[in-house]
Order: sequence, then structure tokens, then C-alpha cells
Amino acid sequence: TDTVGKGAQIARDFGADFVIGIGGGSAIDATKAMALLIANPEIDADNLHKAPSRPLDHTPVVAVPTTCGTGSEATPVSIITNHKINLKKSIPHVIFPVLALVDGKYLAFAKKQLIVNTAVDALAHIVERNLNVHSNTLNRMCPEYGLKLWGESKDALLSEGNATIDAINAAPARETAASTNANLYEKLMYTSTIAGMSIAQTSTAVPHGMSYDLTLSKNVPHGPAVGYFLAAYVEICNKKVPQDVAKILSLLGLKSIEEFSEMLRKLIGTCTVTRELKDKFVAAMKVNRSKLELVPGGITPEEIEGQGDKY
Repeated sequence: TDTVGKGAQIARDFGADFVIGIGGGSAIDATKAMALLIANPEIDADNLHKAPSRPLDHTPVVAVPTTCGTGSEATPVSIITNHKINLKKSIPHVIFPVLALVDGKYLAFAKKQLIVNTAVDALAHIVERNLNVHSNTLNRMCPEYGLKLWGESKDALLSEGNATIDAINAAPARETAASTNANLYEKLMYTSTIAGMSIAQTSTAVPHGMSYDLTLSKNVPHGPAVGYFLAAYVEICNKKVPQDVAKILSLLGLKSIEEFSEMLRKLIGTCTVTRELKDKFVAAMKVNRSKLELVPGGITPEEIEGQGDKY
């Protein structure tokens, strides 16, 4: 909140007509919050999480994503952290960008692990979107296409490499490698935007809800923080809507939840936290009605506790 407050003040001082967010989800989300503050100077940045008495206008936002996970360029959501009260969650305002430049070329400058981390976030968006009480035949078409694209990219994400996905260094192969990677980068970026379009209809579910405390407490990047809870969520939903889980696995080119879980472990590893922190995450989720009510077939307190024990 300190950052967006300062940014909004700078923009007001020189009379900005619009704001451009360039970067990952945090940058674009911060830009959205700044756009709201610019148009509503009476609002203190520390009060962004408080529900407004009426819908508020905002300065136009242009989004330029440079990572392949958030999809913020296609959602009305802005996740903001208030360190004064140790809170990280979405602010209760609808802020859609008026324009988005979605170009896979930006991923050519990203480290491999950043691409992996953000791609896991996109995967979580699509999975949580489909395993959702608001999911139906018509609105599943977009995320199912996203799952297909993600499945086509997973081997590259799982491949060895410390810098970028491009591991082909032989001179004769460089042109082919560049073309292959350009297609891959474009596919990953489109998948991210499709995932953003998908959650704009239904919101995210339990894995995202539990991830925010993990990021605040352990400074875990957002993509892995969500990914650590994702396989357990799929396992819970398999008891309620097995046909939906089977469809997700099929589109990803996976045969079982165990393969899904192993894929995530290879991509993001594991995370160890104290029992005290796990209990804190679980307690917070048990009262998070906005997320719990999205679980198809409902979720029990015991299942929530089990989710906290699976990563």
C-alpha cells in the first residue's frame, strides 16, 4: 500500500491521464490500485481493502505482462499487500485494463525458474476455475483450451536448464531453436491470458486463498505458493466431481493425480513450514467463505486440515 500510495501521488502531481503497468502480476495489480487512487484522492492507500459504499471510477489502465502466470491483464482483480497489518488479498474494486499488450517475446528475457513459477500460477488459475461451483459447459470452453496449451508446454517447463527454456546452443540449430522458443513463449503467454479471462468469471478457489499467508510468512513466490496446495485440492475435488478432474488430467496429458502431483514437485519442489504456521493457514481458510463456497460439493474442516498437511 505504501508503494501504490506514493505512485498515485506522483501521477496526480503531473496530471497523468492513464497508467501503464509493465511486469508481472504484482506490477500490474499495483498499477490498478494506483489508477483507483488517482481518480479518488480522498481514499488513503491503507484503506484500499475496505469495501466501498459505491462503485468507484479509476484512471484507465494499460497492461503489459512480462511473465506468463498472473493473467492480471484480463481480470478486474488487484492483489495488494498491506505490511502494516500483515494482509495480502484482493481489494474490493473492479478494475479491468482498457488495453493489454500480450507478447511472448518478453519471456525470452526471463530466467527459466521465473517462467516455471508463473506458469504454475496460470495452471492453478485454470484448474481452480474448472473445479468450481460456477463451472458449466459453456464457460469451461476457454479454460479447457488453456489446459490444452499448458499441457503442450509442460515438457519444456520440465526440461533441464538454468537460464531460459532455450537449451540448444549448437550454432546450426540456433535459428530452429529461436523459432521453437518463440512459439513456446507465445503459447505460454496466451495460456496465462486465457487463464486470467477464465478466473475473471469465477474467481480463484482454496489453493489461492491458502497461498497468501504462505507468501507473507515465508516470502514464497506466488506461483509456487499456490502450487503447493494445488494437488491436494484436485484430490479433494476428485471425490466430488471426478469427471471434471479426469478431463483436466486428460487435457494436460496426465494419467493420474499422482502424476499431476509429481509434475508439480519437479517444477517447484516442496516447502517446509512449522506446525504453528500450518495451523494458522488452516484456521484462516476455515473462515474464508468466499473461497470455501466455490468448492464443488463443499469442503469439510477435515479436508481443509488435510490440504495444509500435503505440501
